[in-house]
Amino acid sequence: MAAQQQGRGSGAAVLAAAVLLCVLLHAHVAESAVFTVGDRGGWSFNTNTWTNGKRFKAGDVLVFKYDSTAHNVVAVNAAGYKGCSAPGGAKVYKSGNDRVTLARGTNYFICSIPGHCQAGMKIGVTAA
Repeated sequence: MAAQQQGRGSGAAVLAAAVLLCVLLHAHVAESAVFTVGDRGGWSFNTNTWTNGKRFKAGDVLVFKYDSTAHNVVAVNAAGYKGCSAPGGAKVYKSGNDRVTLARGTNYFICSIPGHCQAGMKIGVTAA
C-alpha cells in the first residue's frame, strides 16, 4: 500500500512539473511581439529607418510583406548590410509574406535585387 501511495505522489509531481513547463513556455511565446516591417507600406524602399523608436527582443517576429516578383529578403551579416551584398549561403526569403524570428543581437536584412539595398531596402534590427 505504501508503494502505491508513493507512486501516486510521483505521478502528481510529474504532472505538476509538466503543467509548470507548459505555463512557462506559453508565457515566453505570449511575450513575443510581431512586427510588420514597414508597417502598412510593407518591405519596400526607404524602410531602413523603420526601426527608429521601436524596441525589439530576441524571439520577436518580423513579418516581411512585399511583392515576391519584385523583391526578396536576405538575412546577412554586418558586412553584407554595409556593402549591400549577400554572402554565399545566406538565407533568402522570397514568399512575399515571410516571418523571421529575431535572435539576440543585431539582425541584418537586405533586398538582394540589384540597386534595391542601395536605395534603402535594408534594415538592422537589434534585439535585447
